[in-house]
Amino acid sequence: MNAKRLKQDLKSLRSFALELSKDFQRQSKTYLYQVLTAVQGIQLQNEAMQMFQIKAFDLEQSLQEVTERYEKEKQKRRALHNSLVELRGNIRVHCRIRPLLPFDTAAGHSVSQDRQRNSSEKVAYAADDETVLVKCSRPGHASINKTFQFERVYSPSESQDTVFVDVAPLLTSLLDGYNVCVMAYGQTGSGKTYTMLGPQLEENFAYSTEDASELGIIPRATQEVFRLISEKPPGSYWVEVSVVEVYNNEIFDLLAKDSCGKVFGVKRDVVTTREGKSDVPLLTYETVENASEFLHLVNKGLQLRVRHPTLVHAHSSRSHLVVTLTITTIVSGDNFGTSWEDEQTSQRLNKEVSCTFPQKMRENKSTSSSRASSPAQLEATEKMKQVKTRLQLVDLAGSECVGMSGVTGAALRETSFINRSLSALADVLGAIAEQRSHVPYRNSKLTHLLQDSVGGDAKLLVMLCISPDQKYLTESMQSLGFGTRARQVQRGQVKKKSFPVPSKAK
Repeated sequence: MNAKRLKQDLKSLRSFALELSKDFQRQSKTYLYQVLTAVQGIQLQNEAMQMFQIKAFDLEQSLQEVTERYEKEKQKRRALHNSLVELRGNIRVHCRIRPLLPFDTAAGHSVSQDRQRNSSEKVAYAADDETVLVKCSRPGHASINKTFQFERVYSPSESQDTVFVDVAPLLTSLLDGYNVCVMAYGQTGSGKTYTMLGPQLEENFAYSTEDASELGIIPRATQEVFRLISEKPPGSYWVEVSVVEVYNNEIFDLLAKDSCGKVFGVKRDVVTTREGKSDVPLLTYETVENASEFLHLVNKGLQLRVRHPTLVHAHSSRSHLVVTLTITTIVSGDNFGTSWEDEQTSQRLNKEVSCTFPQKMRENKSTSSSRASSPAQLEATEKMKQVKTRLQLVDLAGSECVGMSGVTGAALRETSFINRSLSALADVLGAIAEQRSHVPYRNSKLTHLLQDSVGGDAKLLVMLCISPDQKYLTESMQSLGFGTRARQVQRGQVKKKSFPVPSKAK
């Protein structure tokens, strides 16, 4: 009986073990299938990932190629635009947006309550390197975005080096026979003097040359001019500098010296010559041999420039500064006459440029140079031929809103003269743009002095400087409007002063 039950139990146990083995095999197959399916899925995902990586790489390559083509096309378009500017005689206008500065929040007590609420809010941006975007908003009105197009727009992060890269080609034109003028325009405190000169020392307002990367257009332009002269074939180049300021509608010579040799500002006048050119009689011209001498003279003149603190800017310039670099190419008489290809051109240029050296300049002492020759070194020649080109570098005084600057007394009178002279400049540009028969250059000493550059045969670059701050929106819009009008001026193709070409030996 026990044996029979044991056999039944053993049989049941064997059946259970067999069933368990079959179940284990089924589950193993199921799990193995799931593992294989998962592995295949991972392999497919890896393949898909590789395909995505390949596609992404191809897209990146295509984007890079398109970007390169876009940059090339943009350069071509800019070159064509510059050629069109040359042909029309348009004025080049660049715009630089300065960063927000600590004193932007320090002028709050002079600003209306509405402006105070928007203090230090950025409203002007560089949308791209040719477009300024301004967000205009008024209480109770929807915000409106306005755009302004210029030849070049600089964002607050762009350096002095970047700004000068676009100015440098004009200096090559200077030695090719063209007059050149670079003018900074904008409200007070917008960065004009920093752009033109660089950071200034607190004690004497001379600009600092310690950090070369911070130097402005004037010192960089001078260094570039002398570098270009040094690369020319051996010849004679006579380089002179003059520094004047227009203060309260009067012209002051900042390089004039008294009987003891001390520099002090002397009042001068501006006249129109019989040829229709502007001239400043008795203006002091100093011969310079290199950039260091030039910068030394400019720093001397800057110490005499009139400044007055305002609520907008602690070192506000109260005068327009005009630094002029004149390059006289000296050509011997042997290269004239029959050696020129066109006899009529020869006769015209002989009439234009034949002259003897001024006695005043013969008295100047300067060291010898293979590149820059002084009149004293060429005194043995009875008569020389000269072709003069001129580089004018202008730091205009800032336009002001009296309610913001908080000026009174003498400073208020200065503001009145500044704003009137800038209005006169805008009137001159308007008259030229509308091709009126009369252009009111003589309404201001500033426009009379700059007559040849603004309406004459100079390549003119206006560097607009604006603040991005909301509380200066009105002033920034005025500056942008001025730049827009300046771009519309068509003065005709700028004239090049021809140099004599020696004839080939037969």
